[in-house]
Amino acid sequence: MTTLSDRPNTALLVLDVQKGNTGEAHERDRVIANINILVDRARAEHVPVIWVQHFDDHMPRGSTAWEYADELTPRRDDEPLVAKSWFDAFEDSDLEQRLAERRVGRVVVTGASTDACIRGTLHGAVARGYDATLVGDAHTSEDMSQWGYPQPEQMISYTNLFWDEHAAPGRRGGTVETAKVDFATPDGAA
Repeated sequence: MTTLSDRPNTALLVLDVQKGNTGEAHERDRVIANINILVDRARAEHVPVIWVQHFDDHMPRGSTAWEYADELTPRRDDEPLVAKSWFDAFEDSDLEQRLAERRVGRVVVTGASTDACIRGTLHGAVARGYDATLVGDAHTSEDMSQWGYPQPEQMISYTNLFWDEHAAPGRRGGTVETAKVDFATPDGAA
């Protein structure tokens, strides 16, 4: 249903599953296991996998905090790596170019952190004409309640609920669980 013409393909986005923002993330091991399942399925189905890696003052390029989590399936050489420094992975990056090269009109979003880069990228995708499916059990956040944020499980639950109903003219969101992701269907569910 994307508004991007001649973009029939789907891509899996793996956002910011890095040591500096997932070390103590909510249900970290389960989330990373689900992301690995999706990466393996995407590869088996010849669905593009695009890796996104955040950098800022807290996660400078080349630092240990900037590195991907050790448990994450390694990125292949033929899978693009997008460097970003904003919550929305499309901002000031080459993500749009990488998706256009692969004729992608729908993204399936996984990773961290729910409150910032996941939400920013989902909204950025829909605003740019993409359909954007959130994998509800494949994103996470660390506990930031000391700064007034809700507990991680509440933030994740709310984001899943909100995104499941998200739509815009000619575009849609949607939330599915890992087991129900279907890269071939537009709504992402079996």
